[in-house]
Amino acid sequence: MDSAAPYVTDHADETAAGQALGLLTRLVNAADWLYDHWYLLALVIAAIWRVGEMVVRRLAARASAERMALELVSNRHFDPGLEEIFRRGVQLARASTAMPWWAPRRSKAVQIRLRADGSSPLRYRIEGPAGGERLLSITPFGPDVAVNRARPIVDEPRTHTVRAEFILRGRLTSPLREVPLSPDPLQPLVDAVADLRAELGDLAEIRLDIQRAPKWALRARRLQLMSAARRSERREAQRAARWLRQDAGGIEDSWGGQLQQLLSDRPGSGPGRRLVMPPVPRRVEPAEALGKLAEDDHLVRVQLLVMCASNIEGRAQARLAQLQAGFDVFGGRSRWAMRGWRLGPWRVGADHWPTRHGFERRWDLGHCQPPRANWVRLEELTGLLKPPTVHCRLPVLAGDLPTFAFGDPDLLLQGIYRGPDGRERLVATYAEETLFEVGVGKAGGGKTERALAQAIGWAHAGGGLVFVDPHRDSWPRATPFLAHESLMPRIALIDLNGLGPNPRVSSWNPLGMDQGQAAHEVVEAIADAYASALAWDDATAPRALTILTAALTVLVAVNKAACQAGRPEDQATLFHIRVLLTDATFRKAALATVGNWLDEETRSWWQVVFPALPPDAFAVVLNPLARLAANPITRAFLGQAVGVYNIRAAMDSKMIVWVCPGGSGPTDRLLTALLARDLLRAARSRRDTPEGKRVPFRPYFDELITLTGAAPETIAAMFEDLRKYRCHVHGMTQLLARLPSAVRLSLVQNASTLATTAGSKSAIAPITAEWGDNPNPDRVATMERFEHYVSMNVRGRRIGPIQLRGPHLDDLFAAQARPKDVPALERAAHGNAGALPLALLTDRAAHQLSRVTAFLAERSTAGATAVDLSKKKDEWT
Repeated sequence: MDSAAPYVTDHADETAAGQALGLLTRLVNAADWLYDHWYLLALVIAAIWRVGEMVVRRLAARASAERMALELVSNRHFDPGLEEIFRRGVQLARASTAMPWWAPRRSKAVQIRLRADGSSPLRYRIEGPAGGERLLSITPFGPDVAVNRARPIVDEPRTHTVRAEFILRGRLTSPLREVPLSPDPLQPLVDAVADLRAELGDLAEIRLDIQRAPKWALRARRLQLMSAARRSERREAQRAARWLRQDAGGIEDSWGGQLQQLLSDRPGSGPGRRLVMPPVPRRVEPAEALGKLAEDDHLVRVQLLVMCASNIEGRAQARLAQLQAGFDVFGGRSRWAMRGWRLGPWRVGADHWPTRHGFERRWDLGHCQPPRANWVRLEELTGLLKPPTVHCRLPVLAGDLPTFAFGDPDLLLQGIYRGPDGRERLVATYAEETLFEVGVGKAGGGKTERALAQAIGWAHAGGGLVFVDPHRDSWPRATPFLAHESLMPRIALIDLNGLGPNPRVSSWNPLGMDQGQAAHEVVEAIADAYASALAWDDATAPRALTILTAALTVLVAVNKAACQAGRPEDQATLFHIRVLLTDATFRKAALATVGNWLDEETRSWWQVVFPALPPDAFAVVLNPLARLAANPITRAFLGQAVGVYNIRAAMDSKMIVWVCPGGSGPTDRLLTALLARDLLRAARSRRDTPEGKRVPFRPYFDELITLTGAAPETIAAMFEDLRKYRCHVHGMTQLLARLPSAVRLSLVQNASTLATTAGSKSAIAPITAEWGDNPNPDRVATMERFEHYVSMNVRGRRIGPIQLRGPHLDDLFAAQARPKDVPALERAAHGNAGALPLALLTDRAAHQLSRVTAFLAERSTAGATAVDLSKKKDEWT
């Protein structure tokens, strides 16, 4: 037994050795077979990779189907700080992981979409996991940014499309350039799409995907960078040692070195070489080697994709080049560069095989598969993490401000806008949104020319208007462009300047009742106009107001009786107030005629209070009327029983009325106040018409300083009330500060459009203050002639202030000019206004008192006879 034990042990060792040798032989044979059949191994690996990729893509597509979209719209006051933007970046990074556990990493990303498609200068959208919607809906930007749920965007196919993917070039560890917030970092990108033309199919879109950095990838990248840094240091040390040895050898082999050795007295010194200590490699500092990758906090991976399209060849490529230049502003030691290769004049990139399919898949599904180099910190993306701010100059697109089309009743001309690409277009606002308009500027700056262009365009579109110009210069300027046969039946001229040897004058009876006016409205309008022009109120002139109101009440009642009797030509006028107050016979006949139509209080006033008034109490009422009567033009205009001028009828029939009061003196101010108050009364009388059937009407007031001097409260009331009756006032003035405070406050508060030309800084400052001094008075004051800064309302949103060039009639409406037809227009305008020779109207006005007296005598006699017959009948009974 003892002799058998060694044999068993040796046999077991031999068996184990044989097994190991056999295993090794089989491994060698297997390796040899695999070497000979390597393609089979490659096929197996490829098949496994392909199956895994298909599973990952399917899972990623399923996860991407559950995404949300938010659109961020900033207002003109949005001015975030660095901390607010950084917090937004943290939210985006956190929201990128709000996915199911099974979702592949490529689907765990948040996408920022900067899109220019003609609907706005630059739309800013956030797309990401549906689970992150609650987090992303609440932004640190506050109320200056509105967050709205956005619908998916479906684009029509374009003829030409170019694609590009941008990667970070330069030192991997170096950050992008720190771009300041003012001007806005988005400004270069906005400028790149500023000349985009939607009608040509232009489209540009930038997509920035943000993905939290995976820990394993970050560790691997750090190990790679540290190893590379150490290798670099070793190579530097070796290079330094090599140069050091070469330098030492060169010194010893030189004549000087040999001579130094011979002269040396030190023992042991001989021709042997010196010992050279090679430099030790410098210790690699992680912070220096890793740069921005040294810390884990707020480090993300990004993917930057760009697509441009157009229906015109070459425009998409040019747009991509502009965007590429816009990204250069972020470049420093690291920069954004287009991915691909350049072969002579050709570039192989995202538009070509084999990368195009992957680009389109990531574009369509929102997957993020960034290049290995695209590591950034959130601070580097500051300019892209927020919508455009107050420091960004946004272009005005056709979608923001419509283009004016001649003859379109929905548009109101505003001026000529010069786009960033140098193209000019006529811009307009929507007529239904332009409720009130104010134009300010120095004389000759172009504010009246702009208003005339607007009025002429509105007239040709079928709109009604009244243009009130105390200086009359606007009428001859506008007539060549209004002299069209289609417009002549609608144009009327009320000219009170009395030009020429035999002027023709229209007529108006403010007291007339032949046009269906309400008696109390007529009385109120005239009394208010008097009070406004003469600065009367219940504190300063209570008795004058009472006398005037009582006289007007009686005369309006007389006119109502004349109209009911079918004798409107026997109506009284304003000039008969004097005879009513001073002639007892006339007063007695008038009260006898209309006594039953007056209320008890008015009859009592005439019976009790009036006889007690001293004669000098009437002078304050009669003196202004005497000045009106002394002017033959105003006497002829106001002295007719039946007037042709009817502003309410003009409103409802879309008439084009030019009113030229004739001056700015005290007498003219009273007449202007009467016309203005009648306009206010007529507009308010549209209460009897359903709102949907009220025809839009636009009063234009040139030289508001003159008009408001006559009727400040009336003009202020127009800017406050007439919108309700679809009367939209346009006012022009040289100085806003010279307007009465009530008018000035109403103008600025309710103006849908606010415009100014160049002028003194003190005159412009009140307007620029309404714009937050952007632009400032210095900039506006130095504008060229006919240039305007204008702010407008379009679709409920304020546009501007933007700089427009005022339209010039000779250029803008050259095709509509009919100078040869101006005489025909003058005749038609006088005919539509019922203008007659001044001498004829003066004669009629002089004889009107006798007609009224005869009518009152006849009516009072008939009334007395009727009373006598009634008494006799009672006695007989």
